[in-house]
Amino acid sequence: MARGDIDERYCLRLGFGERDLQMETQFDFTKTGRVNHILSRRLNLLEEVQLLSESLGISGSAERGPDGSPSYTCETAAYFYLHHIQKRIQIFNNQVENDHLTASIGELYPFGKYFNFSDSALAVLTLEEAKKSFERIQTIFDELAEYRPLELLRSQKQRIDYLLTKQVKIVAMTCTHAAIARSQLIQLGFQYDNIVMEEAGQMLDIETFVPLLLQSGEIESMSRLKRICLIGDHHQLPPIVKNKDFSIFSNFDQSLFARLIRLGVPTIELNMQGRSRADIAELYNWRYNNLGNLGHISTDNKFLSCNPGFVHTYQLINVNDFEGRGEYSPTPYFYQNIGEAEYAVALFQYMVLIGYPPERISILTTYNGQKGLIEDIVSQRCGNGTPLAGIRPQSISTVDKYQGQQNDYIILSLVRTKSVGHLRDIRRLIVTVSRARLGMYVLCRQSLFAQCHDLKRVIDQFIKKPTKLELVTGEDYNTQRKANEQIPSEKKFVIDDVTVLGSIVHKMQQQLIS
Repeated sequence: MARGDIDERYCLRLGFGERDLQMETQFDFTKTGRVNHILSRRLNLLEEVQLLSESLGISGSAERGPDGSPSYTCETAAYFYLHHIQKRIQIFNNQVENDHLTASIGELYPFGKYFNFSDSALAVLTLEEAKKSFERIQTIFDELAEYRPLELLRSQKQRIDYLLTKQVKIVAMTCTHAAIARSQLIQLGFQYDNIVMEEAGQMLDIETFVPLLLQSGEIESMSRLKRICLIGDHHQLPPIVKNKDFSIFSNFDQSLFARLIRLGVPTIELNMQGRSRADIAELYNWRYNNLGNLGHISTDNKFLSCNPGFVHTYQLINVNDFEGRGEYSPTPYFYQNIGEAEYAVALFQYMVLIGYPPERISILTTYNGQKGLIEDIVSQRCGNGTPLAGIRPQSISTVDKYQGQQNDYIILSLVRTKSVGHLRDIRRLIVTVSRARLGMYVLCRQSLFAQCHDLKRVIDQFIKKPTKLELVTGEDYNTQRKANEQIPSEKKFVIDDVTVLGSIVHKMQQQLIS
């Protein structure tokens, strides 16, 4: 679709999760959005037909509606094309094929007024250019022919059902919605040839099978399904199964994707990544076979430039007890760490104050309790009456929920200070360190995580850098500096703890107010 191979009118999204998507597009792919787009597009094309008719002298502005709307419908536009456009194109072709032709192409060309061609442009018009303009005109009427049934279907539901079963070529939905809508889709006669499942490594077996059964499987009307493509990463988190008995003893948390890989089914494994800086990619590329970097990682300026205001592109920042307190649980398994939460929000404020776009920053954590605490602190620090009122990071989420997403800059809180907890699962660790493109700053108790054998490969790379946050004074987001460029020691500033960073942020906010 990005290349223009598939027009947006052939894409449709089913379900109610549109509002939760982080989409960099102005298109609305919901059912209602697609119908509204097509009706709007239909009016625009009928206006072109009206202008074409007026340029040929077949109709005039008096035949328009009271509000200036075109007088044509999709049906009458088809007759107009058959009796007037095709006729003129045929006459033109017969004339230019005449061996005794004395007139120029421009003199014979019938649509010069519609395309606003001047006399000089018509004088140099070539046969190839004329035929291309005929194709443009034909495209208008071909598209209107697709919209003609929508003039006959009056209710929104009828139009949506028609689009779903007759027109769209790409239908997107979640596995959950596939299960909910299965009976309705079969009743409509929905058919498809190919299925692509994204994040297949996080789907239960049954969730993988349901989308395969969305069309009738009767013997007399055999399923058209020809190809299934599962896309995922079995090195990342598996499906979530809350019942530990099912998960551990029944292996219920194994996805069909991982099962097929373990059974030796032939797979295509990608051996290049294009998301992260080369040094950030080293935090997780050891988990994959010969995972290299795409060419743009070593040539694109954004991957070669520094993170303004920071000495390092990634760091593990040791956070000691804040006011004598590390991790705590207001309720069982609801882990929080006020020191790391304050540090994460202060770091976010610092980045925004030196010019970082907040939508390019995400704050992640490994526990829901900490997520709620960070949200509360952000609401206070960036609430009404503050210099950063209304400013929010692109996302405040847990690592598990953020799988499949990414952002330029990640601030991560690991929360635990007494035991490592569920981050010991190497698959969760891979998800954690692979979310950032340009910068990653991890807040944790270094002494605890450094002694965990399961995390050693990653933590050892982190602790090669200082474990206290190092900033560069006098820089803002527009600073142009290479990531490998040496920084004078007098420009470096070491943050000893969260109170120091908090005081810096407070002074910057006061300067902003003044």
